[in-house]
Amino acid sequence: MPSTVEQLSPTRVKITVEVPFADLKPSMDKAYREIAKTVNIPGFRAGKVPPMVIDQRFGRGAIIQEALNEAIPQFYGRAVQENDLSPLASPDVEVTKLEDGDRIEFTAEVDVRPDFDLPAFDSLNVSVDALEVPSALVDEQIDTLRNRFGSRTPVERPAADGDIATINLAARKDGEDLEDAKAEGMEYTVGSGQMLDGLDEAVTGLSSGESATFNSTLVGGPMRGEEVEVTVTVTKVAEEELPEVDDEFAQLASEFDTVEEMRADLGTRLTQMARLEQASKARDAVLESLIAQLDIAVPEAVLAGELEARREQIQSQLAQAGLTLEQYLSDTEDDQDEEGFWADVEKRSADALKAQIILDKVADEHQIDVDQNDLTQHIIRKAQQEGTSPNQIAEHMQEHPHHIQEYMIEIRRGKALALIVESATVTDSKGAPVDLAGLLPDGTLASEASAEDAELTEDSVAGDSAAVSAGDESASDESVSGDSASNESAVVEAGSTAQPAAEEAKA
Repeated sequence: MPSTVEQLSPTRVKITVEVPFADLKPSMDKAYREIAKTVNIPGFRAGKVPPMVIDQRFGRGAIIQEALNEAIPQFYGRAVQENDLSPLASPDVEVTKLEDGDRIEFTAEVDVRPDFDLPAFDSLNVSVDALEVPSALVDEQIDTLRNRFGSRTPVERPAADGDIATINLAARKDGEDLEDAKAEGMEYTVGSGQMLDGLDEAVTGLSSGESATFNSTLVGGPMRGEEVEVTVTVTKVAEEELPEVDDEFAQLASEFDTVEEMRADLGTRLTQMARLEQASKARDAVLESLIAQLDIAVPEAVLAGELEARREQIQSQLAQAGLTLEQYLSDTEDDQDEEGFWADVEKRSADALKAQIILDKVADEHQIDVDQNDLTQHIIRKAQQEGTSPNQIAEHMQEHPHHIQEYMIEIRRGKALALIVESATVTDSKGAPVDLAGLLPDGTLASEASAEDAELTEDSVAGDSAAVSAGDESASDESVSGDSASNESAVVEAGSTAQPAAEEAKA
C-alpha cells in the first residue's frame, strides 16, 4: 500500500494513499453480509442473498461506498504509521480515484505535530518560592478543629461578636421586593465581616424576633452591584463555646495524647502540603521555561478549536455564577480589561497546545510507556482528589471507554514532564536546591505519600481496572507506547498551563 506525504505547512500535510482494490475485499465481504441480513428477497433465505443479487438490487456503488467507509480509516492509520506522522486532529479525506477491481486512491489532509529539536533538559533552570510553614498556619488548623468540636447554646440576649445568629434577609429597591435577593434560615457568625457590607452592624444588638434595615450593595445574583435596602431579621441567637487547647482537647480531636504531639503532626502535614505545592509550581515553571525556549508553530485550526472550547467554558461558568465578564474583572486585583483578558486566554490556549506537543515528543523520543500499574495508581489518585472510591472511578471508565485512552495520554504526558523536571535545575528563592526526585505523573511526590495512600492497595481496584482494560487494546496488559498515544487528538490538558476556567485564566 504505497503512500506519499506532501508538506503543506510546518503543521499540515497531505497524504496520498494508493490501495489495490483487492485490499478492500474483507470490507466488501462484510458489507455484503450485513446487507444480506437485513433484506428479504423471495427465493433466498435470510442472510444468504448472494452478492450478485445485492448488486442488482442496491447497486454495486453503494456496496463499495459502505466498504470504503469502514476500510479507509484503517488504510489511513497504516499510512500515518509508515510515514511516522503524529496527527493532532481528524483528517479531511477525499477519494480521488476509484477503479472497480483495480485500485483506489484517496488523500487525507491533516494537522500534524511540527518538527523541532528538544533542548537538553539539564539546561533548564527555574526558581520557586522557598518552603515555609509559619506557626500561624498551625494555629489556624487548631482553630478549625476547635470550631468543629465546639458547642452552641441558644441564648436569650442580643447578638454580639462571635455569636451564631440565624437570620432571614430580604431586599427592596425603589419600594419593590426583590425575589432574587431573599434568604431564610441562614447561619451567620456575627462580626465575621462576610456577606453584605453593614450586616454586622445591623445584626449586633438584635435579639431573636427583632429586625433592622440598612442600605448595602448586592454582591451576587442578577442584580449584583445594585444599591438596595436590606431588612435582616434574627430568628435565633446562639453562643459558641470553643474547647480549651489542652491535652484533653488533643485526645478528643486527634489520635494524639498531648497538644505538643498534635501540633507537631499538623506541622508535618502542612509541610507535606507545602512541598506538594512547591513541586507543582516547579513543574509548571520548568514546563513554561521549556515552552519559552522553543519556537513551535501550532496548527491554526486546532488552536481555534481549543480557544473556542475555553471561551464556552468560561462564559458558561460566568453565567452559572450570575456574572458578566466585566463584573468578574472588576472584582479581581489585576487592572485588566476584557480585551486583555481574552488575549491572555488565547496565549494560555496556545501554551497548553504547545505543552501537549512537546510532552508527546518527549514521550516518543524516550519511549515512555503506560502500563496497567500506571492506570491503577492513576485511578487511586484520582479517587482521592475527587473524594470518591477507586471502584467508582473504574466503573465510570467502564461506562465511558474513551476515558481510558484519555487517562493513558494524561499519564504518559505526566511521566514525560516528570522526566524533564528531574533533569532540570530547580532552586528556591533562598538559593537552595529543591529535591524533586520521585515526582509522580500527577505532580505529587512519591516520598510524600500519606498514610491514607498506603492504605489504598492495588487490590482494591485491580479487578475493575483490568476489566476496563480488557475491552480496550490500548489499555491491555501490553503497555501504551508512543504510537498509540501521540496519534490521538491533543485534547487532554498537559500540566497546569492549561487553565480553562475564568479564575484560572487570571492566575
